[in-house]
Amino acid sequence: MAQPTPQQLAELLIGIACAQAAVVNGLENELAGVRSGRVVPSLQNAAHLRDHPEPTLVDLPVRVLLASFGRAGPDAAAITRDLERLFSGGCSCAGGHSSTSSCTRATGSSAGGRRRRARFQQTRLEVFRFRGKRGLSFLP
Repeated sequence: MAQPTPQQLAELLIGIACAQAAVVNGLENELAGVRSGRVVPSLQNAAHLRDHPEPTLVDLPVRVLLASFGRAGPDAAAITRDLERLFSGGCSCAGGHSSTSSCTRATGSSAGGRRRRARFQQTRLEVFRFRGKRGLSFLP
Protein backbone atom coordinates (compact mmCIF):
# COMPACT_ATOMS: atom_id res chain seq x y z
CA MET A 1 0.00 0.00 0.00
CA ALA A 2 1.35 3.41 -0.94
CA GLN A 3 2.07 5.92 1.81
CA PRO A 4 0.38 9.32 1.35
CA THR A 5 2.65 12.34 1.26
CA PRO A 6 2.10 15.33 3.56
CA GLN A 7 0.93 17.32 0.51
CA GLN A 8 -1.74 14.72 -0.25
CA LEU A 9 -2.85 14.66 3.38
CA ALA A 10 -3.05 18.46 3.39
CA GLU A 11 -5.26 18.40 0.31
CA LEU A 12 -7.44 15.72 1.91
CA LEU A 13 -7.81 17.80 5.08
CA ILE A 14 -8.73 20.86 3.00
CA GLY A 15 -11.36 18.88 1.08
CA ILE A 16 -12.93 17.54 4.26
CA ALA A 17 -12.89 21.03 5.82
CA CYS A 18 -14.58 22.52 2.73
CA ALA A 19 -17.35 19.92 2.96
CA GLN A 20 -17.83 20.65 6.66
CA ALA A 21 -17.83 24.40 6.00
CA ALA A 22 -20.56 23.89 3.38
CA VAL A 23 -22.71 22.15 6.00
CA VAL A 24 -22.13 24.99 8.48
CA ASN A 25 -22.94 27.58 5.80
CA GLY A 26 -26.16 25.71 5.05
CA LEU A 27 -27.08 25.89 8.72
CA GLU A 28 -26.22 29.59 8.74
CA ASN A 29 -28.61 30.18 5.82
CA GLU A 30 -31.45 28.51 7.71
CA LEU A 31 -30.64 29.66 11.25
CA ALA A 32 -29.14 33.15 11.24
CA GLY A 33 -26.29 33.60 13.70
CA VAL A 34 -25.67 29.93 14.38
CA ARG A 35 -22.18 30.05 12.83
CA SER A 36 -20.82 32.99 14.79
CA GLY A 37 -22.83 32.31 17.92
CA ARG A 38 -22.53 28.56 18.34
CA VAL A 39 -20.33 26.78 15.80
CA VAL A 40 -17.22 28.99 15.62
CA PRO A 41 -16.80 29.39 19.43
CA SER A 42 -17.16 25.65 19.85
CA LEU A 43 -14.60 25.00 17.10
CA GLN A 44 -12.18 27.52 18.62
CA ASN A 45 -12.47 25.70 21.91
CA ALA A 46 -11.83 22.35 20.20
CA ALA A 47 -8.83 23.76 18.31
CA HIS A 48 -7.02 24.72 21.54
CA LEU A 49 -6.01 28.05 20.00
CA ARG A 50 -4.97 29.53 23.34
CA ASP A 51 -3.37 26.39 24.75
CA HIS A 52 -1.20 25.40 21.78
CA PRO A 53 0.18 28.13 19.53
CA GLU A 54 1.52 25.41 17.22
CA PRO A 55 -1.13 22.92 16.09
CA THR A 56 -0.98 19.30 17.18
CA LEU A 57 -2.31 16.38 15.15
CA VAL A 58 -5.57 16.59 17.09
CA ASP A 59 -5.92 20.35 16.59
CA LEU A 60 -4.90 20.58 12.94
CA PRO A 61 -8.17 19.40 11.29
CA VAL A 62 -10.21 21.83 13.38
CA ARG A 63 -7.85 24.68 12.53
CA VAL A 64 -8.15 23.84 8.84
CA LEU A 65 -11.94 24.01 9.18
CA LEU A 66 -11.71 27.40 10.91
CA ALA A 67 -9.42 28.63 8.13
CA SER A 68 -11.94 27.49 5.52
CA PHE A 69 -14.46 29.98 6.93
CA GLY A 70 -12.16 32.87 5.98
CA ARG A 71 -12.00 34.64 2.65
CA ALA A 72 -8.62 33.25 1.62
CA GLY A 73 -9.32 29.70 2.74
CA PRO A 74 -6.78 27.26 4.15
CA ASP A 75 -3.18 27.46 2.97
CA ALA A 76 -2.06 24.08 1.62
CA ALA A 77 1.65 24.94 1.95
CA ALA A 78 1.28 25.89 5.62
CA ILE A 79 -0.72 22.75 6.35
CA THR A 80 1.94 20.66 4.60
CA ARG A 81 4.65 22.29 6.75
CA ASP A 82 2.63 21.60 9.90
CA LEU A 83 2.12 17.97 8.90
CA GLU A 84 5.82 17.50 8.14
CA ARG A 85 6.70 19.05 11.50
CA LEU A 86 4.24 16.83 13.32
CA PHE A 87 5.29 13.66 11.51
CA SER A 88 8.97 14.33 12.17
CA GLY A 89 8.24 14.59 15.89
CA GLY A 90 10.15 17.83 16.10
CA CYS A 91 9.21 21.12 17.58
CA SER A 92 9.43 24.47 15.80
CA CYS A 93 9.82 26.58 18.92
CA ALA A 94 13.07 28.31 19.82
CA GLY A 95 13.83 25.71 22.49
CA GLY A 96 15.73 23.44 20.13
CA HIS A 97 14.27 20.27 21.62
CA SER A 98 12.41 17.52 19.85
CA SER A 99 9.83 15.20 21.25
CA THR A 100 7.02 13.06 19.97
CA SER A 101 4.43 14.94 22.00
CA SER A 102 3.31 18.49 21.45
CA CYS A 103 5.58 21.27 22.62
CA THR A 104 5.00 22.21 26.23
CA ARG A 105 7.52 25.02 26.24
CA ALA A 106 6.16 28.27 27.60
CA THR A 107 5.50 30.85 24.91
CA GLY A 108 6.42 33.85 27.05
CA SER A 109 9.20 34.93 24.69
CA SER A 110 7.13 34.73 21.53
CA ALA A 111 5.10 37.59 20.10
CA GLY A 112 1.87 35.63 20.60
CA GLY A 113 2.73 35.04 24.26
CA ARG A 114 3.43 38.72 24.79
CA ARG A 115 0.14 39.68 23.15
CA ARG A 116 -1.82 37.20 25.28
CA ARG A 117 -0.10 38.39 28.44
CA ALA A 118 -0.76 42.05 27.57
CA ARG A 119 -4.42 41.31 26.74
CA PHE A 120 -4.83 39.48 30.06
CA GLN A 121 -3.27 42.37 32.00
CA GLN A 122 -5.46 44.89 30.17
CA THR A 123 -8.59 42.87 30.93
CA ARG A 124 -7.64 42.58 34.57
CA LEU A 125 -7.03 46.35 34.75
CA GLU A 126 -10.49 46.99 33.28
CA VAL A 127 -12.02 44.73 35.93
CA PHE A 128 -10.19 46.72 38.63
CA ARG A 129 -11.49 50.00 37.22
CA PHE A 130 -15.05 48.70 36.98
CA ARG A 131 -15.08 47.37 40.52
CA GLY A 132 -13.48 50.56 41.80
CA LYS A 133 -16.25 52.70 40.29
CA ARG A 134 -18.93 50.48 41.74
CA GLY A 135 -17.38 50.57 45.24
CA LEU A 136 -16.67 46.84 45.23
CA SER A 137 -13.57 45.20 46.63
CA PHE A 138 -10.63 44.57 44.32
CA LEU A 139 -9.55 41.17 43.07
CA PRO A 140 -6.69 39.57 45.04
